[in-house]
Amino acid sequence: MTHRMIFNQTSYFGRGAISNLVPELRSRNLNKVLLITDAILLETGVTAKITDLLDEAGFPYEIFSDVRPNPPVENVKAAVEVFKKCGADALIGLGGGSPQDTAKAVGIIAANPEFADVISLEGVADTKNPSVPIIGIPTTAGTASETTINYVITDTDNQRKFVCVDPHDIPVLAIVDPDLTDSMPRGLKAATGLDALTHAIEGYITKGAWELSDSVHMTAIRMAAENLEKSLEGDAEAGEKMAYASYIAGMGYSNVGLGLVHGMAHPLGGRYGAPHGVANGILLAPVMRYNAEYSGEKYRDIADAFGVKGAYDMPLDEARKAACDAVADLTVRVGNPTKVSEVGVDESGLDALADDAFADVCTPGNPREATRDEIREIYASLL
Repeated sequence: MTHRMIFNQTSYFGRGAISNLVPELRSRNLNKVLLITDAILLETGVTAKITDLLDEAGFPYEIFSDVRPNPPVENVKAAVEVFKKCGADALIGLGGGSPQDTAKAVGIIAANPEFADVISLEGVADTKNPSVPIIGIPTTAGTASETTINYVITDTDNQRKFVCVDPHDIPVLAIVDPDLTDSMPRGLKAATGLDALTHAIEGYITKGAWELSDSVHMTAIRMAAENLEKSLEGDAEAGEKMAYASYIAGMGYSNVGLGLVHGMAHPLGGRYGAPHGVANGILLAPVMRYNAEYSGEKYRDIADAFGVKGAYDMPLDEARKAACDAVADLTVRVGNPTKVSEVGVDESGLDALADDAFADVCTPGNPREATRDEIREIYASLL
């Protein structure tokens, strides 16, 4: 078997790392950027931390700040039109997953206009040309969109989110500057932190996992286990570690895939507007329990990362239970919902959720092959 790994051309990490933005733009002979972000980041002054650098250097830019959470197809089309008209030759995706995913879709369509309907990008689209250059700058510590070949768009007409997987969309440059993630409110830190943990755990046990991906995923699991709660209390060093854990997990899962947690989380976003990290947090421990007998010895490593004493000495079924319990306990401690009913789901919505999750592109990567009825049962157990 062969394994493919795709990473950014260049990445910067550390406080003050955004100072490298303009020199990198100039070294790549780029002339103007469209900065894609959202209204909250614009209003709170986070966007200004980037535009101030561009202004000081006299580097031309325009801003598209109308990105909506779980960006819909219409949002992408609007941003594509702005990009066409403004004369930019590069994109900056500034924010969490929504602005960065929007930037990826815009960059791909700009270079491959035959996909202008956006919907046709679902799955592994046969794009011919690399995206226009994208610079990914995260302001949350969870999605890792700055280093992945994936992005997620919402088909509002059909109330569903769809995943696009395309090596052509990976940002050429990623800048992970914890100064930009410090200002996240506590709830967002919790949700995005659970998102990063989910990426790491699902990537660790997915069917496509191998030695290199295992090494980065276990690093990210340990970092999240040790730092997520501390980051919620304003510990700056822990917040910095979570920013790196998010990126490290993204390096892995982007290349080996995910599983049923994401397959079930996407419909919660598409049909109920549940924030992605919140949805992952609800589902992570229950799906881990569902997968336990298909995880080999790997839950021992997860239990040990969460500080379970004797994880490598106890019977395997006890170690697996301990790993699941540790993740469930963390979910409660950080204040994430634990029931799908808390994001608006009732009995009447279970069939549609199960149908969507069974068809989701992430679901086949799960270590245990799930049936549609089993997926429905998991949702039902969380009402």
